[in-house]
Amino acid sequence: MNLRKMSLEQIHQLGMQALIEKLGPGGALRFLQLFEVGSGDYTKERHTWLGEQDVKSLAREIRRRQKRP
Repeated sequence: MNLRKMSLEQIHQLGMQALIEKLGPGGALRFLQLFEVGSGDYTKERHTWLGEQDVKSLAREIRRRQKRP
């Protein structure tokens, strides 16, 4: 099977068939729901929860959290 020569529609159909075979119809639907298009503006909203932290302070926080038991 040469994926480079397949159309996007053919790849989509193969992918859906694989999902349904492995997960069943319900599982395939649940998997696809993980990729729903959201709403809002992530770039603007992230400032709400990140604040104005710089890279160094973010790295320091990551290291601190990694040391927790």
